[in-house]
Amino acid sequence: MGKAFRNEITPRNFIFRVREFEQMELEFFVKPGTDDEWHEYWINKRIEWWVNQGIKKENLKKIEVEKNELAHYSKRTVDINYVFPHGEEELEGVANRTDFDLGSHTKNQNDFKITSEVMKNSSSTTKLAVQDLEEKKWYIPYVIEPSAGVDRGVLALLNEAYREENVDKDNKRILLSLKPHLSPIKAAVIPLKKNNEELVNLSKEIKSNLQKLGLGRVVLENSGNIGKNYRRHDEIGTPICLTVDFETLEDKSVTVRDRDTMKQERVSIENLSEYYKKYFN
Repeated sequence: MGKAFRNEITPRNFIFRVREFEQMELEFFVKPGTDDEWHEYWINKRIEWWVNQGIKKENLKKIEVEKNELAHYSKRTVDINYVFPHGEEELEGVANRTDFDLGSHTKNQNDFKITSEVMKNSSSTTKLAVQDLEEKKWYIPYVIEPSAGVDRGVLALLNEAYREENVDKDNKRILLSLKPHLSPIKAAVIPLKKNNEELVNLSKEIKSNLQKLGLGRVVLENSGNIGKNYRRHDEIGTPICLTVDFETLEDKSVTVRDRDTMKQERVSIENLSEYYKKYFN
């Protein structure tokens, strides 16, 4: 795939829509003759996107839809399936819909070499075509359409993220290891003692400063039980917890605990904003 081919991706090529919060669709317009290459590009790009959301590549299967099962307007469709514990199911289909979509709704259909079978449309008032400035010809774009199910996709992500781990011989923890950008809560700020005014006030200040960075929700967890707080946020997928303790009052640093590794490190309050931005960007 050449550089010029990649550079043709612009906002003008796209229509993105969510239908009734169940289906995410993207329609990408391409010049006839380049559609096969663009179709393959979007198949690979969508697999890459799912991997970036946290799904293991080995759990994704690329399934070629048989010609006798294709929709009448489809030149080729490839399904992206996910291997759930209960069996393999489709997450998304990526279809080459040819010029059916725009050809069905354009005015002056007879002016164009429409390759798909479209019904005659005499009521349209819009010319849904693009002019090739070099050839001085008008053409109806082909449409490459990735279409993904929202609820099934969320279930796949939860399945990948959920696990139970043995912490020691007698204890285990439940962990929701979501990618940080998908975690509903980005961080929890925890004062070591809930009835210590100095610790609580400093925790509120840190929470407020991190929230102002605009990277997602930060909560103050003021129950006083540090172990239970860590476990609670492991379960809901919070990537990091910041503990404000008595050492904080002396050296102006906090303990930052990573959800997945449980590794802890001291970070100065002065450097905390930069640490936080680097973690989530």
